Amino acid sequence: MATVQSRTRPITITILSWLYIALGVLSTAAHYANFGSHKPMVNEFVWITALGAAAVLAGVFMLRGHNWARWLALAWVAAHVVISALHLMHGLLIHSVLFVLIAFLLFSRDAREYFSAG
Repeated sequence: MATVQSRTRPITITILSWLYIALGVLSTAAHYANFGSHKPMVNEFVWITALGAAAVLAGVFMLRGHNWARWLALAWVAAHVVISALHLMHGLLIHSVLFVLIAFLLFSRDAREYFSAG
């Protein structure tokens, strides 16, 4: 008889996952609200929607223990590093620090065990 391996989700992954979900929803809504003050270009609308959806997907599927979701989460913050590089230097610094912190949390020993147990 096969036994079901139980996985305990690290609290850091739970917090990060819910942050990604909240940021995906709230940042997309904030950008949409800002569209009232200017007419967005089609590609701007597509990118904002895609980035918001990616954050929500990453958060939901990290909660479910899917390994690909942590890579999506890392790619999401990496995209923000690139975007911020095109704007102000302090944004680049902040996003770079967040990238390193999130990478550390997503690839810690506990996180690796959680994501590899599936």
